[in-house]
Amino acid sequence: MLKAIPTALAAALAATALSAAAQVSVNINVPGVVPVPGVVQLAPPPPRYEPVPVVRPGQVWAPGHWQWTGREYAWRGGYWQSARPDYAYAPGAWVRVDNGWRWREGDWHRAERREEKRERHGERYYDHGYHCPPGQAKKGNC
Repeated sequence: MLKAIPTALAAALAATALSAAAQVSVNINVPGVVPVPGVVQLAPPPPRYEPVPVVRPGQVWAPGHWQWTGREYAWRGGYWQSARPDYAYAPGAWVRVDNGWRWREGDWHRAERREEKRERHGERYYDHGYHCPPGQAKKGNC
């Protein structure tokens, strides 16, 4: 019976040590985790340069962009869309919001006829068509 007491005491101490170790928790903050639906905390990479292909009649080029997969960004190459009469395509873009980045899908806007713009702006007519390629505006090319 005396030999059973040290064995029971050793078992009790081992159980106490194991239960204490089981209570340890670790929190890791992973960038890019989406706490708000549709908002990504990790900024998208800079856009890739894609040359715009030769114009196709009745088609509009939608430039490539980074897509969030839930874990990382993946590049989606540009593609052709069917043109819509009297509408202009505005490409999608990553927009900075308070707690991260949100993707704004490309959309179609009613195209204003050039004559209507000239009447409204007089001689100050500006063509607000297709976007300037990345990095070209800073160089003064747009």
